[in-house]
Amino acid sequence: MERTLLALMVVSSLVGLATAIDPKHAIEILSLHVDCKVTSRFAHTVITSKIVNRANESSEATFEVELPKTAFISNFSMSIDGEVYPGIIKEKASAQKQYDTAVSHGQSAGLVKITGRKLEQFHVSVSVAAASKVTFELTYEELLKRQLGKYELLIKVRPKQLVKHFQIDVRLFEPQGISFLETDSTFLTNDLTQALTKVQNETKARILFKPTVEQQKINPELDETLLNGDFLVRYDVRRGATAGDIQIVNGYFVHYFAPREMPVFPKNVVFVIDQSGSMAGRKIEQTRDALLKILQDLRAGDHFGFITFHRKVAEWKSSLLEATAENVASAAAFVQTLIASGGTNINSALLTAASVLDRAETLPARSVSMIILLTDGQPTSGETNVEVIQENIRKAISGKYALFCLGFGFDVSYKFLEKMALSNGGIARRIYENADAALQLQGFYQEVATPILTKIEMQYPENAIEGLTKNNFKLFFEGSEIIVSGKISNELEVLPVEIKAQSHTSDLTLIEEANVKEKERVFQNQSYIFGNFIERLWAYLTIQQLLEKSISAQEQQQKTLEAQALELSLRYGFVTPLTSMLVTKPSDQQQTELANKPTEADNEKPSSFPVGDAYRLRTGSLPSRWRFLSQSGSNKKLLPAVFRLAGQTRSQPLADEYPQLLLQLPGQSEIICLNTDGQAQSSVHLLSDPEQGISVTGNLGDKTNHFVQFEITYVNPPVQIHVSTDAVVVRHSRKTTRLPWTESATSTVQGLSISVEKERSLTVSLPDTVTVKISFVKLPDDFLGLYFLDTNHFSDNVSGVLGQLYSKAQFENKPSVNQRDDERLLSVSGTEHRVTRQYKKDYRLESASDPVSCWSLDITS
Repeated sequence: MERTLLALMVVSSLVGLATAIDPKHAIEILSLHVDCKVTSRFAHTVITSKIVNRANESSEATFEVELPKTAFISNFSMSIDGEVYPGIIKEKASAQKQYDTAVSHGQSAGLVKITGRKLEQFHVSVSVAAASKVTFELTYEELLKRQLGKYELLIKVRPKQLVKHFQIDVRLFEPQGISFLETDSTFLTNDLTQALTKVQNETKARILFKPTVEQQKINPELDETLLNGDFLVRYDVRRGATAGDIQIVNGYFVHYFAPREMPVFPKNVVFVIDQSGSMAGRKIEQTRDALLKILQDLRAGDHFGFITFHRKVAEWKSSLLEATAENVASAAAFVQTLIASGGTNINSALLTAASVLDRAETLPARSVSMIILLTDGQPTSGETNVEVIQENIRKAISGKYALFCLGFGFDVSYKFLEKMALSNGGIARRIYENADAALQLQGFYQEVATPILTKIEMQYPENAIEGLTKNNFKLFFEGSEIIVSGKISNELEVLPVEIKAQSHTSDLTLIEEANVKEKERVFQNQSYIFGNFIERLWAYLTIQQLLEKSISAQEQQQKTLEAQALELSLRYGFVTPLTSMLVTKPSDQQQTELANKPTEADNEKPSSFPVGDAYRLRTGSLPSRWRFLSQSGSNKKLLPAVFRLAGQTRSQPLADEYPQLLLQLPGQSEIICLNTDGQAQSSVHLLSDPEQGISVTGNLGDKTNHFVQFEITYVNPPVQIHVSTDAVVVRHSRKTTRLPWTESATSTVQGLSISVEKERSLTVSLPDTVTVKISFVKLPDDFLGLYFLDTNHFSDNVSGVLGQLYSKAQFENKPSVNQRDDERLLSVSGTEHRVTRQYKKDYRLESASDPVSCWSLDITS
């Protein structure tokens, strides 16, 4: 489901507060309001937060809002002691130039960052003088997308403290009529339910959530808030058996089309499944689980087939099979046998899929053919040039089939998959590596499982409509919606619409006429509707489609499309991938923050930096040799050389070395870079967990102060795995298997999966236990990097130099301790360590050696 997502949080970083002030309440939220107006699916949301500094000295407050990736920010401002500091939206290059000028004078930068599957986080920090008040206001706009028969508005709220005046006010107006409406929340108690009111008639609804301070409390005796979770509004609209609904305001129209109760086309689906070495362990298990469920959802009359690939491509059957009970059972048995090993030959796999559909002979005359690709990596075998692959697939498919590309995890090149899907009538989607990955795969399949129309053409009078958005569509799936918008010429009194499409049983022609003046009267005198919403909806939709079209366009056309999208972004004041917002803040030297719109392709790797921390680029106090990398003439690139935390700065050199060990604390964004004082050739006891039945030791090298050997021992099954920079050696029942790094391979011993990806990594996984990952890092002196996944499986008895951090590490909060802002106190097994924020190279595969910000800890082995 497409969701409108929003998380609100105001936190404080305090500097020099008097001891009489409780730091927890120094920055107090006086009010926090979320006002959302949804008019004909177009959501206009305003978040307003008023805060006061109760401390005796200045404090820094950070305003954070999580909003949908599909939304465009359209306004932001801060009001401090009566003076307003607005955000200014500019073309990205112009904004960057102005920002670079500010940076060269030591000013700071804030970014909009991707924080989740459908979330990005806007945050801005400001210094608040003692007893001063600040009002933050952020506005964003989004066209809600109907999926699986409903629209969903999700407001994720985390104020972190009790708020005297808190409210969420959602107002809906749907001229078609509201067919159903429901609210839900993950944090509603009986008391909080009393704070929720809902008023609804045929076309309007208002949901107001306004809890008192007492209702917000977890416990009457404690000042802790219950408001930590999701607040949801779900609804759909009434639909007749017509050519859809047309709405008109101020000369702009929007046409919604979502036919119902139509027969479903039979599908011919080829599933193309990556089983390369990087899919080993949890990924291939989740893929198997999803495919088993999807097989059960195939309909009578559907045809299907499987193509699996690593270095080589294999067809399960030589032709597509009908989804009979017998064939589905046979397919389920095949799916259970899927294992992972080898490289990634995407080109040959997709060409084979197209060939299977080309030569299919017994398929229904009126049916829909599609290819669904699932991969977690980039092409490493066969043809590896992504542009050549894209062109090969475009020619092979030639508009006959739809290609859907699912990218599993963060090692994929999303741009590559997205361009390939959009060029072939499909879409790309990232599948996130979480416990519910199988459900994500099933959910995607459900979206495309019920095609009910093909070759849809939405026709309007050419000489009377300007700026028409996309009006031809390859497929329409049940539960979704087609939206077309444009500008009507002044002379037109009646807007005629003709829809042509093919259904499973016949060719359709639907005709509708809309009286312009009558349609405009529908929206008159609606006090809570912003009057030009259809014009802004048209601009939003046009920008989205221009950007999408540019992805698969040739270079010259791409520039033209982006220029059109940029002009609209600036005209309507949207922060899009082509624009940025500059926010000037008060200080001794005026500071400028830069808010950019990230895209899914920017999310190739997990964020190297904890979400809650503020990072800043400064050069004013750096040594001159650190300030710029001079490439040619005046072409200078700023080095990200300084980390800023809690209002202070400290020079940090760029990451120039790898840590010995790297781990992420369970349930936290904090990362530890660990160094031991072990000696070469001496075994270091890194980790053992008797309940998990696993232990790990390591040896440092002679030439490098990094690990070059690891010994992983399992109790059940009794297996020893010796890992060196030469090979992986597996010992079990007096049998020894050698897996060299020079080729990808997978071995399974009584459920224990051991997978080597050529010159990249080792993955060792066992159901319901932690997964061991070892990266093979090639430097002048090769070394091995160890880390763990699924660390929630560790027991409280895990021990060792590394293991103790998973159960016995805790950051201490001691404001009275004299420490720098880039220092923290970390308690490990009762012993306190002063740790320092540093940049290190990240040897984990998903981060591709990007710098990682971590707390550096030296510990005795």
